[in-house]
Amino acid sequence: MNAEDARPGGPRPEPGGPAVHPPALDAHLRIDRGAFRLDLPLTAAPGEVVALLGPNGAGKSTALRALAGLLPLGAGHLRLDGTTLEDPAAGLHTPAEDRPVGVVFQDYLLFPHLTALDNVAFGLRCRGLRRAAARAEALPWLDRMGLADHAGSRPGSLSGGQAQRVALARALAVKPRLLLLDEPLAALDARTRLEVRAGLRRHLAAFDAVAVLVTHDPLDAMVLADRLVVIEDGHVVQAGLPADIARHPRTDYIARLVGLNLYRGIADGHRVTLPDGLTLTTTEDLTGPAFVAFPPSAVTLYRERPAASARNLFPLTVAGLDLHGDQVRVDLTGPLPLAADLTPAAATDLDLTPGTPVWATVKATQTHAYPA
Repeated sequence: MNAEDARPGGPRPEPGGPAVHPPALDAHLRIDRGAFRLDLPLTAAPGEVVALLGPNGAGKSTALRALAGLLPLGAGHLRLDGTTLEDPAAGLHTPAEDRPVGVVFQDYLLFPHLTALDNVAFGLRCRGLRRAAARAEALPWLDRMGLADHAGSRPGSLSGGQAQRVALARALAVKPRLLLLDEPLAALDARTRLEVRAGLRRHLAAFDAVAVLVTHDPLDAMVLADRLVVIEDGHVVQAGLPADIARHPRTDYIARLVGLNLYRGIADGHRVTLPDGLTLTTTEDLTGPAFVAFPPSAVTLYRERPAASARNLFPLTVAGLDLHGDQVRVDLTGPLPLAADLTPAAATDLDLTPGTPVWATVKATQTHAYPA
């Protein structure tokens, strides 16, 4: 992932800061479910796409259901365009059907007995339009999705990408002020996903209200969202622009997500001392708590200790190997557990197998240090 993947357009708040004021979405979602607690402040400006990113069980789906009105808040508030939709302290809870919210579910949940046109018209019918009027409003939405020729088709005859676009048209047809997308590309194969992601990106760029995307896929988040909010165990651990989060991860989960080795220690000039006493040399000059990150491609492996006086040199052991795109990802254990990426030819030349002892070097110029 890189900055070029980030979605163009839309408001660009400062990394980790609040959305442009006044926010169209102003929420603090607090829910207790058994031992799990969601405590999530969330704001967004008109036209902004915010991605909730996190591991399974982090609270993403709980947050989405709360925004939709399917799960009541225990505390906090939810305001949309200045209107309070939920305030437990005041005894206010607006039912889901009365909220100006559109939802695209992970499995789309199209009605199998209805045509594509009638699926899109369904929400309009629920808002009180007669059948003919609802169909008349629904047809242009299908046309925008490139599906006018499939208006009479039922979901069972549509491809995954076509079904996703019908679900999006159904959500947008009611002119929501908040669009919720729950893993909208998860049900698609890799080839279809690429095409549909590009289409969804265009539609979101033209959407003038707030969109909240829930995903565990970093590429979907990077391409589709203006801002990322990463949650773990029900709490925000990092928020900001996609490129900034990719460059400055603050938890192991985020580092793995963006493909970086990440360590935290105490900086004193160009050296960062880790909790176990190991030191990493960097080009940045810092003082105090700091992170050090570097990509697996920055690691060079040797079977024998290299003669070069590398500053960052560690004896490690191969724990496992896996194909990672067109590279071999080598997991290493020892004083500095890390991941290294090699070409298949290099991995063959080194004759690596689990248990093989190696020496790993990382140039200071290929590390990146920043305040913790």
